[in-house]
Amino acid sequence: MTPHFPTSAYGSCAKFAEDYFKTLARAAELSDLSKLDDVAAVLTRTIENGNFVFICGNGGSAGIANHSLCDFLKCVRTDTDLRPRFMSLSAHTEMNSALANDISYDEVFAYQLQSMARPGDLLWTVSSSGDSENVVRALQVAKDIGLSSISFTGFSGGRSKDLADVNAHVEAQNYGVVEDIHMAFIHILTQYLRMSNMDANLIGARKF
Repeated sequence: MTPHFPTSAYGSCAKFAEDYFKTLARAAELSDLSKLDDVAAVLTRTIENGNFVFICGNGGSAGIANHSLCDFLKCVRTDTDLRPRFMSLSAHTEMNSALANDISYDEVFAYQLQSMARPGDLLWTVSSSGDSENVVRALQVAKDIGLSSISFTGFSGGRSKDLADVNAHVEAQNYGVVEDIHMAFIHILTQYLRMSNMDANLIGARKF
């Protein structure tokens, strides 16, 4: 595990940036990247079977979840025969605010899954702490419905680290660092899936 960062104020943004990138690199080095092979396998199986991938997160992790929609529906599909069915449960402000106001914020993702998900689908949670109650509830509901599950975590990993079938954990103690690597994991996975399913002769000729 990387140490807590930062531990004191910096007088220079450039120096802070230098140490931030060192922390980022160290966190990536310490993370078990073999877990990405497991994530890629689950994603490939889900997509090839024509099932849905549902992804969710809060705050910055909601941004990562929403961003991933573009990478899967455009990047993964381009030059391949893959047709991902992909939905971010974090994307709809109207739905999430109604559920939070009328039921409970803890249920905003779980409630959507109960309505839309079917056995064979996949739930993917993104949570730096791994302990956001609505993310944990979603993983619990996924088990009840019969979904496969992936969790992205940081810090101690929280409850979602062990609840998911596959966990990709970032060994870092800084939200920015954890979120940066989670986003990088998304880019790595989508580009890997694309290049693994396209004509090898096109790889060097295409932009990734």
